[in-house]
Amino acid sequence: MLTRTRTRTVVFTDMEGYTKLMGRADREGQRNLLAMHAQFVEPVLKGRGGRVVKNIGDSFMALFDSATDAMRACLDLIEAHAPSQASPVNFRASLATGDVEETENDAFGETVNLAARINAITPGGEVRFAPGTWHCMNQAEIPWESTGRHALKGIATDVEVFRAVPKHAAYLPEVLATAARARTLVTWTAGDPVPPVPPGANILLEGFRPGSAALADAVDHLPVVDPSRLWLSTYNISPADRHDWTRHGRGLVVGTPAAVRAAVQQLQQASHRAPGSDTIILDGGGGAILELVIGGLALPAVPLAEVVAGYTYDLVPDGRWINRSDRAALRVTVSTTGPTVTVLLPGAQVTGHIAAVNGAYPLTDGMEIRTASGVLRYVALNQEGYLGALVGDSQMRLGVAAGQRVELGREPAHPGLLLPDRNNQDNIQWCPGPRAARAREKGFTLDKVLTGRRQTGLQVEPGSFTVLPLHETCATVLLERNGHVQRVLAARPAAYGDLILLGTTVVALRETGG
Repeated sequence: MLTRTRTRTVVFTDMEGYTKLMGRADREGQRNLLAMHAQFVEPVLKGRGGRVVKNIGDSFMALFDSATDAMRACLDLIEAHAPSQASPVNFRASLATGDVEETENDAFGETVNLAARINAITPGGEVRFAPGTWHCMNQAEIPWESTGRHALKGIATDVEVFRAVPKHAAYLPEVLATAARARTLVTWTAGDPVPPVPPGANILLEGFRPGSAALADAVDHLPVVDPSRLWLSTYNISPADRHDWTRHGRGLVVGTPAAVRAAVQQLQQASHRAPGSDTIILDGGGGAILELVIGGLALPAVPLAEVVAGYTYDLVPDGRWINRSDRAALRVTVSTTGPTVTVLLPGAQVTGHIAAVNGAYPLTDGMEIRTASGVLRYVALNQEGYLGALVGDSQMRLGVAAGQRVELGREPAHPGLLLPDRNNQDNIQWCPGPRAARAREKGFTLDKVLTGRRQTGLQVEPGSFTVLPLHETCATVLLERNGHVQRVLAARPAAYGDLILLGTTVVALRETGG
């Protein structure tokens, strides 16, 4: 068998729902489905210069000499089966570019594996691709955007994955989607007069050519606005114009005007459950006067007990901090050089500017980070064993009535607030030596070591709250509104706005409804 090493763009196509369709068809129907699949896919791939290497039922693998031609072929396939075409099937496609071990009837190597892994996370109707393809394709010809960093099976490190945008689709960043639902999105179409812009609104510029004098003039005529609230809708944009627009902290929406308008209208017209409080009020005679809110991530200093040299936590879209996720919006890394935050999904804002995916930022006191799940503010501490805390909000909260006492911990007595107990060790960088090795073997996690089963009590009375330490070794640390930080060794008064640091969890004391 003759094997040659060639630089190729590898394409995988896949028919969505193929297994279900085959399972419902008789033998003739199955043969017809396979024939229809080949009829839909092969001419498109070959028409752009692709060589179909193999067909494995619902999937084709093809090789292209040109990354741009491969991208065009994949977009052709997706657009031919857009919802408006009433196609009986839906496709997905993935690409990776690099060295391939190529034979007459097969291809293999890391590039092939990467393309296959990306295909596994690609939703139906989308085209996603690897960084190598992004570097090699003509970026002015292909409409693209980043989908963030992903953990792919069998790939050692997280990979930034990009998406090519077909003509019929637009994927609004969550910031704009939220504004559209709330009807705080102002659209200014080229040729129209300057629209009124309410305070705090997001502005979407539509129909302006990137890099044009008209666009620059439009920006100059807008009222003073936070750059992160200014967005440009465009479909094809050169790398130079993209850089010039985004380097000022402005946002970009990739899509045809019709697709972007349709996406906005769909969000505005959709009915949503009115937001309400998820507060649980404990049994008692009166209503809650205090809310305990899981309000962020506390960052213990390292090295920790000659065991932990560093660690990471990932913020997922619902606002929870977990050890590791392939859909994280942010990753916080703590090492002996200090804490940093890395942006993993597009749309995040750091200190008022839209952050680039893979952008890493040292955490500094007062830094504000905005994601789809809310706003985080970093508070530097450097005392009581903590570097600092990322303070935010979540729907994980508990309402407490006057006269009640609650416990906080991994296994609190009733009534109580359950703190996170993340059991895997994926986020820990271990110190060298036998002590760390023994801890690892015994199932050491930061939560098990720093958060007690029954760690802290809180007595709630009208006009006063008292924090009560319950655990001998797991510290209860109180961060008061005035910035004073102190480990609680005995009963200590607390107030609205104070924060309790318990292991890696921040618990905020909030007024009900606040």
